[in-house]
Amino acid sequence: MKKVELVVIGGGPAGLCAAISAAASGAKVLILDRNNKIGGQLIKQTHMFFGSEKQYAATRGIDITDILLNELDKYKENIEIMEQTTALGIFEDGILTIENKDQYIKVKPDAMVVATGASEKVLAFPQNDLPGIYGAGAVQTLMNVYGVKPGNKVLMVGAGNIGLIVSYQLMQAGVKVEAIIDAAPNIGGYLVHASKVRRMGVPILTRHTVKEAIGKECLEKVIICELDEKWQPIEGTEKELEVDVMCLSVGLTPLTELLAQAGCEMKYVPELSGRVPIRDNNYETTVEKIFVAGDVTGVEEASSAMVEGYMAGLCAAKSIGYVHPNFDELRKDYIDQLESLRSGHVGERILAGIQKIVRSEATC
Repeated sequence: MKKVELVVIGGGPAGLCAAISAAASGAKVLILDRNNKIGGQLIKQTHMFFGSEKQYAATRGIDITDILLNELDKYKENIEIMEQTTALGIFEDGILTIENKDQYIKVKPDAMVVATGASEKVLAFPQNDLPGIYGAGAVQTLMNVYGVKPGNKVLMVGAGNIGLIVSYQLMQAGVKVEAIIDAAPNIGGYLVHASKVRRMGVPILTRHTVKEAIGKECLEKVIICELDEKWQPIEGTEKELEVDVMCLSVGLTPLTELLAQAGCEMKYVPELSGRVPIRDNNYETTVEKIFVAGDVTGVEEASSAMVEGYMAGLCAAKSIGYVHPNFDELRKDYIDQLESLRSGHVGERILAGIQKIVRSEATC
């Protein structure tokens, strides 16, 4: 049995910030991550972030990883990192089971922050399992982590920020983007991203979807079609595109299985992209001393995930007796940052979802 004060499940932006915050408060922290290298989605993001200076605006995701790792290093006496480690289950007695390099280990933490992120959604259409059909995250991993060109001609499905950004990165890598399509009537991403790809000659077709993928051993063509106001295909509007890659960027779903198993109260909230845990304003779930941060509590931008991580780590540390000397000031600052990030049209939807899951105003 491995006993720890605070365990952070997930080494992405939310998890890293939670660990920094908790360690700065004096808690000893164990970070678990299933990948070979911590950093989560940041290690594949070469675009510059929005937000403010506090959320590293105008800094590339890959560089933010180094900033956070350098910050972690300041508290290295309080931090242990276990990579290539998968969290298997959280049980009623508070035991967390993990697998580390084929070794089964039981962990008994005093508190935990679950920052497991989200998984990519898929689309249902004939032959959607052909080689050459990827999620946007997989394409980013191939290009930005391993330097592998996924193909020569791409259809991007999804005109949100991820779809637009990855399309631009594909073009930078010498891949031709034949089109970007989206079932919605409007582009979902920031217009600054859409303008960049449009200036490079890429058509963005709203109210379009994939009707069928064509190919024998791998993807060869895609048939797309227009949608009516009821989201139904319009006969006679089919178009055939010769592409060897289809990149799906159709949203994310929070990875909340561990929380459900732990007995946390859950609720399906469309505005937050799936089934998420009920929590308080300190990011503590209905199970005492289990905190959450990042996409696992509702899909947003990485900037929000980092601030949530700082908040969850701060409050989780306090729950086990480690109070940061500037606790009240920091907590207020994190609340203010989140309010700023959630302002505007997109933020209205997020705030509507949060109202459905926050159980009470808590002052930890």
